[in-house]
Amino acid sequence: MKIITRLAVPATLLAATAIAAAGDSTLVTFDDGNEGWTIQNAATILETGGNPGAHLDHYQFETFGINIANTTTPAFLGNYVERGPVELTIDVTVDEMNFFGSPVLRSLVVEFRNSSLAQGGLPYVSVWTEIGLLQSNMPWTTFTATIEDPSATDLPAGWGGYGAEDPKTFEPILPEGVSFADVLSNVDEIVFTTFVPGFFYGPMEVGLGVDNVGIAGASTSCPADLDGSGTVDGGDLGQLLGAWG
Repeated sequence: MKIITRLAVPATLLAATAIAAAGDSTLVTFDDGNEGWTIQNAATILETGGNPGAHLDHYQFETFGINIANTTTPAFLGNYVERGPVELTIDVTVDEMNFFGSPVLRSLVVEFRNSSLAQGGLPYVSVWTEIGLLQSNMPWTTFTATIEDPSATDLPAGWGGYGAEDPKTFEPILPEGVSFADVLSNVDEIVFTTFVPGFFYGPMEVGLGVDNVGIAGASTSCPADLDGSGTVDGGDLGQLLGAWG
């Protein structure tokens, strides 16, 4: 169960701190089907046990990793550069994630793939970032990824690229001449995955659930800067106290 604590705040303060969404938001709750989302190319939906309601469920006795993917839903695909800042969320619960009976940890990565830029025999070019860790007996947990500037040329801090190989380290990198924005300008697959590019994994037993996969516009401003001065200072405190009650 997800517990949300709400604080009563004056309407004027809410208006000052509201996050402006860039375009429409989409939230897939699996109450109306999988809406393009699959796990290992399968879509098993349980009507109960989600966060709340229905959820996407998966169990596999032996696998090297998990791919939670979408290649068909326009809200999660296409030109991210035109959207501006975006935030993606996903709720995951893990019953078991074991290697021969011993619990293991796996990173959860969100990866944006662009097959139109593929070269060198690889299936796609992508950009990706780690958003958290999965482990056995994990209750429903929300993971979040924010793209602050999809039009950026360089990879932001904490992001990696895939589509070519560094000749010295042999690690995956973006192909020469391909930028962060180039990849995000034509995303044809989005994947939440435990396969971190460049790493190899042993087999494991996995049982997990997925719910509330969402995308929405993200704020690039500081919510505490109520007067828009560019700094958080006494003027912001004055607005807060003036609106209180």
